[in-house]
Amino acid sequence: MNLLWFILIGLVAGFLAGAVMKGHGFGLLGNLIVGVIGALLGGFLLGLLGIYTAGVIGSLISAFLGAVVLLVLIGFIKRKGG
Repeated sequence: MNLLWFILIGLVAGFLAGAVMKGHGFGLLGNLIVGVIGALLGGFLLGLLGIYTAGVIGSLISAFLGAVVLLVLIGFIKRKGG
């Protein structure tokens, strides 16, 4: 059940990050995938800073921040290479 919540939160975070980062998204499906990967990244980055989240809202915020960071990084790499 925890894996299902993780995936659902990542999907929502990817959708929200794609909406906030207009012009830096990868379409609905791409943003959802970025959200799931961003959930991992967000948890890792916040853990490095000593910030730990609890509950659905905390997990969503962490995943959203990770997805935004990932979209920025991918956009930077994409712009630099092209």
